Amino acid sequence: MEAAIKTVVTTFLSSSKGKENINGKSFQKLVGKNLGSVMEDTESSGAIKEMQRGLDENEDGKISFTEYLHLVGYVANSFSDRLCASNAKTS
Repeated sequence: MEAAIKTVVTTFLSSSKGKENINGKSFQKLVGKNLGSVMEDTESSGAIKEMQRGLDENEDGKISFTEYLHLVGYVANSFSDRLCASNAKTS
C-alpha cells in the first residue's frame, strides 16, 4: 500500500510540475497516460474536460491535490466494484 500512495503523490507532483495544482493540459495528459486501462473515454479531450469540471470544486480551472484525490477515490471504488462483481460471478 505504501508504494501505491507514493505513486499517487508522485504522479500528481510530476503532472503539476511541483506546483499546488494541475492545469487543464497536464490533467489531460495525466488521465490519458495513467488511467486508460481503468477508465473509458480517456482519449476524448471533451470527456476529460468534463471530468475536470466535475472535479474542480472551487471552479478555478485547475485540479488541486484534494480534487485529484477525489478522482483517485472514484477510480479505486469503481475498480473494487468491478472486481467484486467478477468474483461474485465466479463463485
